[in-house]
Amino acid sequence: MKRFTHNARRVAAVAAVVGAVILAPAAAGASAGSPARPSALAAAPLCQTPGLVIWLDTTGNGAAGTIFYKLHFTNLSGHACTLNGFPFLFAVNLAGRQVGPRAVFRRPPTPHLVRLANGKTATAVLGIVETGVFPRSVCRPVTAAGLRVFPPNQTRSKLVPFPFSTCSRPRGPASLNVGAVTR
Repeated sequence: MKRFTHNARRVAAVAAVVGAVILAPAAAGASAGSPARPSALAAAPLCQTPGLVIWLDTTGNGAAGTIFYKLHFTNLSGHACTLNGFPFLFAVNLAGRQVGPRAVFRRPPTPHLVRLANGKTATAVLGIVETGVFPRSVCRPVTAAGLRVFPPNQTRSKLVPFPFSTCSRPRGPASLNVGAVTR
């Protein structure tokens, strides 16, 4: 037993010396005085709602009872930022209150990180289903005054004025769908 303990200590000491020799150059390379690649180390922050202009290209493209529009997010924050995911949105009335259910998320595209330089724009495709495809009693169509849009991963929203017909029942059919933000 004594011999085993002595050998175990010797192995541990050798391992500590070898580990120190291997790690010493890495520690020296990570010292405060070593040059770093800023682009690799500095990630752009999330785009905050106040730094974005959110607008809708009203030139729609229809297919099978749905009109598709481009919902744009233009970065005017003064610095680069990132968006990743789906915008959260719903129709609103003139008082800014929600009308009907929120937009459902549509795939593809799969969400991925979009880096926006100052002044650049990212886009999500918004689908508005024509309310005529739903039974009136299930949908209760009304004219919405616009959209309340929350950029991905944000808790503050912006209003986008755009009148359109939507379902007003809170648990009725979703007449809005939206894809992930892309370049």
